[in-house]
Amino acid sequence: MATTTAGAAAPRVRSRKGPIAWVRRNPTITVGAAILLALVVLAFIAPLIAEDPLSFEPANRLKRPSETFWFGTDQFGRDVYSRVVYGTRISLAVGISVAILATVIGLTIGVLCGFYKRVDAIVMRIMDGLMSIPSILLAIALITLMKASLTIVIIAITIPEIPRVVRLVRSVVLSVREMPYIEAAIAAGTRNLVIMWRHILPNTLAPLIVQATYVCASAILTEAGLSFLGAGTPPEIPSWGNIISLGRTFFQISPWIIFFPGIFLAITVLAINLVGDGLRDTLDPRIARRM
Repeated sequence: MATTTAGAAAPRVRSRKGPIAWVRRNPTITVGAAILLALVVLAFIAPLIAEDPLSFEPANRLKRPSETFWFGTDQFGRDVYSRVVYGTRISLAVGISVAILATVIGLTIGVLCGFYKRVDAIVMRIMDGLMSIPSILLAIALITLMKASLTIVIIAITIPEIPRVVRLVRSVVLSVREMPYIEAAIAAGTRNLVIMWRHILPNTLAPLIVQATYVCASAILTEAGLSFLGAGTPPEIPSWGNIISLGRTFFQISPWIIFFPGIFLAITVLAINLVGDGLRDTLDPRIARRM
């Protein structure tokens, strides 16, 4: 009786819930998401806080960073700050678009390959062939065949990223397809589309979301590399890669032309990777138990 009374009198341990507790448990997601949110806001309000990035002022060429020109000016007298701010729009648009397109297309192909063996035998050989070619070389070849534009750059970067998503989804589908409840659904005569939609697709979402963040970061780096090589966005479109490419000639006398877009590029990719790592730790049940 005493034991029961003591047990009843014992205080209950309340689990900490709420936004503050969630932030403490997921610091990497919080930091990465905060940086990304700031960059998105910066991209939206670019016309309000920056001047025309294509405005030529030869009298102000190669000015050092100052109160008038926060990030200095380039060899044509253009404000580097305005060009970097508008470049945020290009990088985020490319990264998000490539991540969405590669994820949707790769998810569809991966589910079909993992569920139908005949489709798998043909499609995966095509995916292996695409993966054998370096992504940046494949993107350059595709852009060379077509007129360079932002849309073409997004398509050219998306195609090399699709096989990586396909292989991830296919591996998940192959493991889930052998589960007893999938075999029971097949034996019960459930249609394949229903099985894929209700039972297989939900199991692919967690790793797919994490993979999408890495695709986004990779796409931003690839776009910057293509623009640096002169095979990316046209010169009239301000992007971080274009700014770095045009400023490399004057690096020794005007390093700020390369420094500021390089810092923004590194911070953006770092923030996306932080979100991806945090989502992986949160969505993976094995890692979540240790935390």
